[in-house]
Amino acid sequence: MSERTEEKSPGKQLKRPKRMDEGKIDARELLTDEELGLKRMDDIPRSLERVKRALEEKVGLNVSFDLVFREMEFGTKRTAFFFCNGFSKDTVMTDIMVRLSMLEREQVVPDALADFLRKYVSHVQVTPVESFEKAVNFALMGSTVMFIEDESTALAIDAKTFPVRSIEEPDLERVVRGAHDGFVETLMTNVSLVRRRLRDPRLKLELMTIGERSKTDVCIGYISDIADPVLVESIRDKIGKVKIDGIPLGDKQLEEAIIGKGWDPYPSVRYSERPDVVSAHMLEGHIIVFADTSPSVMILPTTFFHLVQHVEEYRQSPFVGSYLRWVRFLGIFASLFLLPLWFLMVVNPELKPAGLEFLGPQKTGALPLIVQFLLVEIGVDLMRLAAVHTPSPLTVAMGLVAAILVGEIAVKTGLFINEVIMYMAFAAVGMFATPSYELGLANRLVRMALLVLAAAFKIPGLVIGMTIWLICLSVKRSYNTPYMWPFIPFNAKAMLSILLRRPILASKMRPSITNAIDKRRQPAE
Repeated sequence: MSERTEEKSPGKQLKRPKRMDEGKIDARELLTDEELGLKRMDDIPRSLERVKRALEEKVGLNVSFDLVFREMEFGTKRTAFFFCNGFSKDTVMTDIMVRLSMLEREQVVPDALADFLRKYVSHVQVTPVESFEKAVNFALMGSTVMFIEDESTALAIDAKTFPVRSIEEPDLERVVRGAHDGFVETLMTNVSLVRRRLRDPRLKLELMTIGERSKTDVCIGYISDIADPVLVESIRDKIGKVKIDGIPLGDKQLEEAIIGKGWDPYPSVRYSERPDVVSAHMLEGHIIVFADTSPSVMILPTTFFHLVQHVEEYRQSPFVGSYLRWVRFLGIFASLFLLPLWFLMVVNPELKPAGLEFLGPQKTGALPLIVQFLLVEIGVDLMRLAAVHTPSPLTVAMGLVAAILVGEIAVKTGLFINEVIMYMAFAAVGMFATPSYELGLANRLVRMALLVLAAAFKIPGLVIGMTIWLICLSVKRSYNTPYMWPFIPFNAKAMLSILLRRPILASKMRPSITNAIDKRRQPAE
């Protein structure tokens, strides 16, 4: 670094590096006054040479291979296009440049900026930019920035394209009948999928930017004459106050930043990758939050019972949909309480109801029951993780190996008993039947805690554990919304809608929990 510093021109005032805290060096002290000034520059230089020099210091032009600074002359007017090579839409920019190359001198004199903006840059979205910082941000977001000699304003041409996968049905929210499209990692595509289903002029999509370094686009979506304006303002305010260097993981990091739930395992928002599900929630008065690069959309506010519903129930008749809902409820209940209850009846045979005396193992294994359950729980999680990280052609083979090793050999060697494997399988199926992946994982942790409490304190332990679990969920709130609504506080009509999948025309009012402005879904008769 010292050799590079010595090569600076005599006119530049050099700063000597100051050692800080036992040999640490502040990187800013290694820059010259000119370099610091260029990095902090906010006005667009009128000279293209100064623009290029500022870009070299600010974004690493000529160091980062994907940054392009293309200088051209149109009608004797010098210009330069600055863009990221992977984001620029080549065909569009080529057409623009071909048109500009036909200009004569008198066509760009005396007001070149106005002429380029209003006449010659033939693109649907061209934005004048007076701040150098904003011009750089436009380029890093995919736009092409056009700098003009002797002008302190640049033009941001929104001719961009992003690497994107094709629209597919989400793996976690598949349906037998219905739409098979889902969100992808591109914000504009996701917004278009929602706009296609809600062609309401009052649908609002507000764009914000989060992250000092990542500058991730975040979009708040709501229907202005339905959504609660207080809730909209609260979410907008919380997102605006997030101070973080970046959210490369998208929606999950954003959720933690605006919710701040700490170590609570239960989800405070509902995630969905289906545009029809998101649109249906917006019609109920919910607010949605998109994060660019994330195929999942957050739905606010959310209750426990939102997380146990699935779109398949609404793709069937009300009677069939209600049946599917009850089967799902039964699976979720089994995933939580089946193992602790069976364990209690095994260690306390007097608790078995009449006619169920056959419950319980015919023989004991080499390990205590509670140890068997915990080991199988961990084994199921290991198999699930292995299935995620195993290449698709090998997943079947991995499943067969795991089934033989865990299911058969472990029983034959006496480590586990058949009943433990069977009841654990029931609980695992119930967890996988839970529509919300996050809720299923939280229920698994609760089930393990209840098992440990039942093993340690018998009946009092299970009762106390279930009571604490219910109290914690009852006092939990999602954006000032009771998490267990409509069960706690009880709302009979809303609870009926949870227990039964009512016909669509029978739902004349929006849920009271969203505090919607327009509370009626169907016109008054």
